Amino acid sequence: MRRGKAGAALVIGAVLAVGVPAAPAAADTDAVRDRQWGLTALRAEEAWGTTQGGGVTVAVLDTGVDAGHPDLAGQVLEGADLVGMGAGPGDRAWARHGTAMAGIIAGHGHGRHRRAGVLGVAPQARILPVRVILEEGDPGRAEARESKGGALAEGIRWAADHGADVINLSLGDDSDSAHHEAAEDEAVQYALAKGVVVVASAGNGGREGNHASYPAAYPGVIAVAAVDRRGRKAPFSTRSWYASVCAPGVDIVIADPDRSYYEGWGTSAAAAFVSGAVALVRAAHPELSPAQIKKLLEDTAADAPAGGRNDARGHGLVDPAAALQAADALRPEPAVPRPAAAGSAHFGPGPEPAPADAAAAGPVLPAAAGTGLGLLVLAAVLARRPSGRPARPPRGSADQGDRVG
Repeated sequence: MRRGKAGAALVIGAVLAVGVPAAPAAADTDAVRDRQWGLTALRAEEAWGTTQGGGVTVAVLDTGVDAGHPDLAGQVLEGADLVGMGAGPGDRAWARHGTAMAGIIAGHGHGRHRRAGVLGVAPQARILPVRVILEEGDPGRAEARESKGGALAEGIRWAADHGADVINLSLGDDSDSAHHEAAEDEAVQYALAKGVVVVASAGNGGREGNHASYPAAYPGVIAVAAVDRRGRKAPFSTRSWYASVCAPGVDIVIADPDRSYYEGWGTSAAAAFVSGAVALVRAAHPELSPAQIKKLLEDTAADAPAGGRNDARGHGLVDPAAALQAADALRPEPAVPRPAAAGSAHFGPGPEPAPADAAAAGPVLPAAAGTGLGLLVLAAVLARRPSGRPARPPRGSADQGDRVG
């Protein structure tokens, strides 16, 4: 999808491969639930002893979410379609990627004792779907590239205004011409100021130059890199300065609207795992600010790199169980820092006492006052200087997947 007049490409972080019909329920349980290694890596069951994410709303800004999927039934709220064209419910090119991400975040399984299907990291969280991009095979994709470039920024603001506690952005542009978009950055800052945690995939450009990916690179975003079963950085995962933490992103079992299950890869999945972890923290500690939650996840991450952080894996593997435990000791802070009172009425020690001979001091005071006025005017002029740089049109990329089960 193109963004704005510059025509910057915005693509989803994963494309799912078409597979054969779903397996019977018994095989479903073995092939799907038993392959969800990401839940074990994140110690999800231990975290569930504290909370399963009840009362938290995670906005999934994506290609749409299948509210009727048995693994998500009853948890998908009424959302918004900010694209308004292309495929619709029931079409093959609709809501595949978004449904997969929603399942990783908040899937609750189905069937007897809910033993079939996928479990999400926060299986009691609610999903708020916001359609801001189209699937790769959507017939409306070309038209959307030209006319719906502002959907992502609009979607972030919409989600922040409609009850989202967490915004999941399993999407991005990590091409060699990716660049900052002012409207998107401002929308992210708007959401953060309202207390909404924003999570994004770090990018899949690890084999194509590790170019910065947006929205992951915007200030305040929890940017998530991908690792494999052994905790190693996935080869495709972008290595960059903005990586906050890492999460599973290889051989991830995902739900599809066709009621089959597939194995996919990408930092899209990693971001969804972290959004689920944030939902758990938010459920137990709703008063914590986005900045506190970001730092909490970084400080409690498992298997931290040497030195505490690197560009490949951030601060380490997100650990919601450890984050929940550490959060008990935190004192809530506002989403936007409160202004602090000045310690003194003057910069520095203040003015010299007036000399006894006021007449002698007469010529000095106007000169001092004039200098101070000049500094204030200069500060005002500097504050009004424009900033930023011209936009350049980037390209996009995507992930792949294979069916299981």
